[in-house]
Amino acid sequence: MSRYRDVALFFALSLLWGGSFVAIEVGLDYYPPVLYAAYRFDLAALALISYVLVTESGPFPRSRGDLAAIGFSGGLSVAANNALLFVGQQYTTSGIASITYSLVPITTAAVAAAWVGGADLDAHGALGVVLAFLGVGLVAQPDPANLAGGVAVGVGLIGIGVVAVAVGSVGLRTVETTFSNVALTAWAMGFGALAIHALSLGLGEAQRLPAASPRALAALAFLGLFSSAAAYTIYFTLLDRLGPFEINLVSYVVPVVATVTGALLLDEPVTPFTVAGFAVIVLGFGLLKRREIAHAAAGVRFP
Repeated sequence: MSRYRDVALFFALSLLWGGSFVAIEVGLDYYPPVLYAAYRFDLAALALISYVLVTESGPFPRSRGDLAAIGFSGGLSVAANNALLFVGQQYTTSGIASITYSLVPITTAAVAAAWVGGADLDAHGALGVVLAFLGVGLVAQPDPANLAGGVAVGVGLIGIGVVAVAVGSVGLRTVETTFSNVALTAWAMGFGALAIHALSLGLGEAQRLPAASPRALAALAFLGLFSSAAAYTIYFTLLDRLGPFEINLVSYVVPVVATVTGALLLDEPVTPFTVAGFAVIVLGFGLLKRREIAHAAAGVRFP
């Protein structure tokens, strides 16, 4: 029964994270992009910090390692990543944004190999990384005559955000913390929200209260409460039960959800290059993680 529960949670997480790209697309009609990202994490942090305060006995950061972890996660994985994602998605569809974002596991492995040496990036793995980025190139289809605008700009900004996530994730491995992953995420969201608000002000975005439109409120509520606070709680539950390899497979279900949902709800186009690029990214992931895939197929679960 627990296995069926894990499968249900896995697909729930895929739906929540896949739907987040569509919700971003909807909300960009009502908010400046960086301010919208800040409101997402205002709501998410409020919900998740409240949950942590009620359910955990040691919810507060108590050490330098805790503060460093909040800095890595809140400054890079939350603030830098989401500011770039929301700005970049102005130039792309939900599907293209989510496909670009599926580079996170691959980029994290590459950063880990370069920084902490914890990943064995052999020739096949290096080829997988190269293929993944070529796949993103197929998705972006950069036009040399128009590199200052269009999809290529959006993909480039989101790609930089992916690197920020990877650096933040690997940085977390270099520090020791005294509280749970959920508590860390809650405080990182709070710190990240403040940092994104500061960036929004620094960029001169028009500051406004959340829009009263039901469509805008629904998109913001979905992003803050469901695809952030609830989704990360599910993520860490599954991470403990399944391990990092199996849970990272969600990165390759999310683009399917986002692309199909965007096509159905927002009439976003899906081109053959988009599909081909995603297939090449998945092939790159397969080369990079071929040993883990072989072990998983043999029924061995990685820690």
